Amino acid sequence: MFSQTFLHFVSNLSTIAVGFLSVVVHWIPVLKKYMEGTHQKKAVFHKRERLPCIAPLLTTVEEMPQMVSAQVRGQFPEWLSGYLLRIGPGKFEFGKDEYSHWFDGMALLHQFRMEKGTVTYRSKFLQSDTYKANSAHDRIVISEFGTLALPDPCKNVFERFMSKFELPAITDNTNVNYVQYKGDYYVSTETNFMNKVDIKTLEKTEKVDWSKFIAVNGATAHPHYDPDGTAYNMGNSYGPHGSCYNVIQIPPEKVDLGETVHGAQLLPGMYYTKPFVTFHQINAFEDQGCVVIDLCCQDDGRSLEVYQLQNLRKAGEGLDQVYNSVGRSFPRRFVLPLHVSLNDPEGENLSPLSYSSASAVKHADGKIWCAYENLHPEDLEEEGGVEFPQINYGQFSGKKYRFFYGCGFRHLVGDSLIKVDVVNKTLTIWREDGFYPSEPVFVPAPGTREEDGGVILSVVITPDQNENNFLLVLDAKNFEELGRAEVPVRMPYGFHGTFVAT
Repeated sequence: MFSQTFLHFVSNLSTIAVGFLSVVVHWIPVLKKYMEGTHQKKAVFHKRERLPCIAPLLTTVEEMPQMVSAQVRGQFPEWLSGYLLRIGPGKFEFGKDEYSHWFDGMALLHQFRMEKGTVTYRSKFLQSDTYKANSAHDRIVISEFGTLALPDPCKNVFERFMSKFELPAITDNTNVNYVQYKGDYYVSTETNFMNKVDIKTLEKTEKVDWSKFIAVNGATAHPHYDPDGTAYNMGNSYGPHGSCYNVIQIPPEKVDLGETVHGAQLLPGMYYTKPFVTFHQINAFEDQGCVVIDLCCQDDGRSLEVYQLQNLRKAGEGLDQVYNSVGRSFPRRFVLPLHVSLNDPEGENLSPLSYSSASAVKHADGKIWCAYENLHPEDLEEEGGVEFPQINYGQFSGKKYRFFYGCGFRHLVGDSLIKVDVVNKTLTIWREDGFYPSEPVFVPAPGTREEDGGVILSVVITPDQNENNFLLVLDAKNFEELGRAEVPVRMPYGFHGTFVAT
């Protein structure tokens, strides 16, 4: 029921980005203009000055295919055994051609292996068809999210003319996230392609095209999982009646990928809210006949535009201006009553949840207008908001919860780790000046049922060539450092990852 309601909510938001970034980017000017005409309360942004240059975190690095032993300071728990897998852009040019947007860089796979208190590291570039084609021609031959591939200069006039009638190749540079389907791991982005990966060797083993199994043009890089391993994703498709969202269910067994969700139906009612942009959902659950949806939200739609590489690599006042122009993300809660009838009163809050100030008010036209509840204290505004939210997913996904973890953004990339208590609306923060932590990953301690009983893993990098990057492990309960594993390897700032226990 949740997936049906969430789909209905998303499809009727005034303006929202839910992952199909290549479509949304064309609407940035429209979104900006529309938002400027609305009268909604916006978060207070704390301007910053003299931001340090982070260009080294957004430049090409060499892969490290051979395992490197990390120097462990402090202690990694003996029970912590497995792989931390991360992915993000790691190569930003081919020959004289350079990518324009951060999201365009070639996928670099990272692996930290933890076993009995020891840690090793390796990395490899994903051998996608895009990567191999660009390498073979020593230039960018396949367009990316923010970079258009130019015609081959070696073609004659007739060949260039004929190429205008060819469908452009779609990138398989899957640089956003690791996902799991039917027990196998894939790296994914927002197109119709995924690449299956051997997580032990980081080698690509297969290229998969969603559209060969399901009539979609693309799917998100953020599926959700039931405890039995069933995965749910959302795709998009285009037809004579316009664009559609598609809910995709993938059973845990290795059976026909073309199966559809049986018995699914849209619930009556239309949910509306003021415009916002969201990239990541924190959690959602049902309570007292309502779906509660928690999201990281921005009131400004310029983020995609701002994250051009030329902006991210600036220094001095130019960098300050870029940072102070971008919207911040803050955690918000929406409450959607499921059982709305014609007899429900107009102009009254239909939410029965006493613990949330989020409202859902029925109007005369039958539309239900939703107002959010802030899930954070004002202190979070000083931290630049929060993104890359993670929870104790195995035990609390789809359930009422208390904690989530994310990155604070007092810079254009995350510069702190934050634990948010959404019940008491308090923050706990880890920060080290000059270092930039990645998306936190929660790993539960064996045998505990406490929501924050476990550790947080984060890859922490620095532009300072005299310092080492490291894998950080924090006690999730008190947010104190347990240990770090340092490696003398340059790493770019990445996107997402996952932990695989062994």
